[in-house]
Amino acid sequence: CLLVSQKMDKQKVRKYWEEEAEEALKVATHLLEKGDYSYALFFGHLAVEKLLKALYVSRKGEQAPYSHNLMRLAEGAGIELSETRITQLITVTAYNLESRYPDEKRSFREKCTEDFTKNELSAIKEIFIWLKSMLKS
Repeated sequence: CLLVSQKMDKQKVRKYWEEEAEEALKVATHLLEKGDYSYALFFGHLAVEKLLKALYVSRKGEQAPYSHNLMRLAEGAGIELSETRITQLITVTAYNLESRYPDEKRSFREKCTEDFTKNELSAIKEIFIWLKSMLKS
């Protein structure tokens, strides 16, 4: 398995995470188009998580931690975060939990209207572009 090999090929693992991130973002867009809003945000979270893991591998030269916490991944990768970015990452991290483990009232799913989801996915795409720019430098 690529991700658990003894001697890690940093470029190969980074490329793996980048490709997975692109695919997750594409799925998020498809889910939005189909009206599956809470899961669109879940896959938006996955896209950001996987891109952060690509950055972690790129910067640290080691496997990224098994974590879904975007703040922890960003901090581990040594990314400087503004207060705005911190708030955004905390918000997007919540989509992972709220989509996977809805409360009995399904309040998160009710909150995920088309407009809400479009706005949040737009913010996720902006974060994605910001992270991608760090991989290019």
